Order: sequence, then structure tokens, then C-alpha cells
Amino acid sequence: MDLTVAELFAGVGGFRVGLNHINSCDINNRAIECGDWDFVWANQYEPSTKIQHAFNCYITRFGDKNHSNIDINKVNKSEIPNHSLLVGGFPCQDYSVARSLSNEKGIEGKKGVLFWDIRDIILEKKAPFVLLENVDRLLKSPASKRGRDFAIMLRTFVDLGYDVQWRVINAGEYSMPQRRRRVFIFAYKNSTKFAKTIKNEKVNLNNQNIFNRIFPVLQITKTDTIDLNKYNDILNVSNDYNDGKFFECGIMTDGKIIHSDFIAITEEKYSLSKVIMEASPFNTNLNDYVVSNDKLDKWKYLKGSKKIERVSNNGHSYIYSEGAMSFPENMNEPARTMLTSEGTTNRSSHIIFDEEIQEYRTLTPVECELIQMFPANWTNTMPNRNRYFMMGNALVTGIVSRIEPTLKEIIKNE
Repeated sequence: MDLTVAELFAGVGGFRVGLNHINSCDINNRAIECGDWDFVWANQYEPSTKIQHAFNCYITRFGDKNHSNIDINKVNKSEIPNHSLLVGGFPCQDYSVARSLSNEKGIEGKKGVLFWDIRDIILEKKAPFVLLENVDRLLKSPASKRGRDFAIMLRTFVDLGYDVQWRVINAGEYSMPQRRRRVFIFAYKNSTKFAKTIKNEKVNLNNQNIFNRIFPVLQITKTDTIDLNKYNDILNVSNDYNDGKFFECGIMTDGKIIHSDFIAITEEKYSLSKVIMEASPFNTNLNDYVVSNDKLDKWKYLKGSKKIERVSNNGHSYIYSEGAMSFPENMNEPARTMLTSEGTTNRSSHIIFDEEIQEYRTLTPVECELIQMFPANWTNTMPNRNRYFMMGNALVTGIVSRIEPTLKEIIKNE
């Protein structure tokens, strides 16, 4: 089976950087791809944005052949090239579903929810393998019915003829420069050779969950089971799911789920100080990032613990509290999770004390790229504020690079 890939919600190409182990660009600003994966199609579209910065970055690095800048809702799914692997990082949204007014149309997902476009592409193209990434709260959303959204996703895969594995991975625990927790989801047709190897053995999450093999765990702490076959369809799951949140790793085979929490094996730390050192040759005009003395008090307040009396919309008075954060950042630890607000005067932004210039400063765009394990200056096709936003939205490409050899072996074995 060929190593062909379609990339959804491509952003600035995180999955492609990871799968093809991209570390640099050539003199024409094109990415030097060191892997074997052929990206036959990619889609990136940012609604309500006149300038498509992410797409422009993508085609600068990879060229414009087979790359789509159209709202995925409007893409003719039959025109997408065939592929053996579908990848994408998609938003965590409300996945609730409803019976359409005309019953013969079956069940429809909530409008604008991008997971249903993933479903439609799988239905049309029938890719044997799918790799997705999302925030870890997906496993327990929504607050009113814990686990329902992920259960809807899993039941959708059951109806499409797929089995699924998942795992929450904290990149910082596995020698990567950011303490970013994300859930990775691997779906595969239940008719594949790989699926049959799982069915033929008693399920063991340490041995058969590919993520647990690649990112070892020290101990499984608790285990439970769920049978999604007791629900008639995804509408039934949407309305009546009552099995609770999902644990942080699991395998679903023919709708039957075994899932567990675990203690990760923590590898050598990739410290923020190491990132700063590696970014140094690429950094220019560090004074542009220095926090002036008159603004330090605001930063200290934002990072400090606080209890504030607030009034809710219904007039109820309550105390809002939040704990203290490191000020400045602990340079011996990996970076904290980077958000799209990085680079602004914000509680979540990183602020460091730069020993070289003896000043407090914010991170540079290059440092943010290295924290996400992109090549330096990958996003220099756009203004700095957009570079920070892109990195806040991206994935840690090193996770995908570490998964890649196992994915390649699975697909080649087909």
C-alpha cells in the first residue's frame, strides 16, 4: 500500500513536517522533505479572514499543487484524491446530532461542526487509516454529559466500519520542549490486517495500543469497558449517552471499548533554556521583545494568585480565584502549553529572564516555532502576531515524527 496522505485543517503543515521529518528549507524556501509520505491533497481555510496566512505559508513551503483553500464544507469530497492515510487536527466542538426533518435523510450532525466533514470524506474516499489530533478535554465533553462527544465520534467510526485507538500524550514527558497535552486518535478499517491482529488476541492496552508502545507508560492505574453497540445509532448516543468520560488511552474493537488511565514514563527533559540557546542564531532585535520596567508590575499581577469578587449574569455573587504561575518561567522545565494569545500581555504568555541581555522579555516567534518543533523561521511568511497565533494552534510535530515509523510499518504491511 502506498504512503499517500490527505491533510485536513492543515494550518502551516504540522502533520507534514512531522511525517516527513522536515528540519529545514532550501534556498527557494521550499521544505526539504526527508520522509516517504506523498501528500496528495491538503486543505486549509480560515473563515472570516481576508489574508489566508496559514495557507500562504503552506504553499510557500510545499508549492500549490493539490492544495485547497476552500471552505471544507464546500469541497466536493469525490474530487479529493484517494489516499491511504487521512490526517488532521480539528476543533473540539459540540457534536450533538439530530434526526433531519425528512427521516429518509437519516441523521445529521450540527451545522458547521468540522468532524462531520471528516466523516463525509471517510465515507466518500474510504481511507484505510486515519490519524487525528484534538484537545484532551474532548474525552470528557460536554460538562453536562461527560464523554458524550467522544462517544458520538467513536460510534460514527463504528458505523463507518472502523476500529479506533487513542491516547492523551503530554509532549513534555517524552523529551519534547512543551508540556502540551493532546489526544491522538488512530482509526483503521476493521477489515485491515492490522485490525485483525487486534481482534485475534486478548486486548492488552500496553502491547496493542500503538501510542502506548511508542510512548511507554509506567503503570495502568484503572481500567473500564463500554459497549457502544447498546446504542441504536449516533442519535441515540447523542440523546442518551450515560457511560461517563473516557480515560486517557483506549482501544475500540467492533464497538466494544476497553480504556484506562495511566502513569507515563517520564524521559529526559527538553528544557526551555535549551530552546532559547538553539534559537539564538536566528533571533534578531531581541530588544523588541524586552518588557519595560513600567510594565513588569502588570505582568507580575497577571501571573500572581488572586481572588476577585464577581457577579454572574443572574446576579449571583461569587469569588473567582486562580493560582500563581511562575514569574519568570522556569528555564529548567519544558515550556508550558502555548496558546494563540502567545506574545501578548496575557497571563498565559511566557515571560523569561534572558541571562544574556539581563532583561525580562517575551518569547520570539522563532522560539515559539522551536517549542512546537518546527524549523526556525517556518512562519516568517506572515506578521509576527500571526506567527504566534499559528504556533498556538499547531501541534508538537515531534510527536508525529515519533509515531511515523510505526504508521509506515502498519501501512506497508497491508
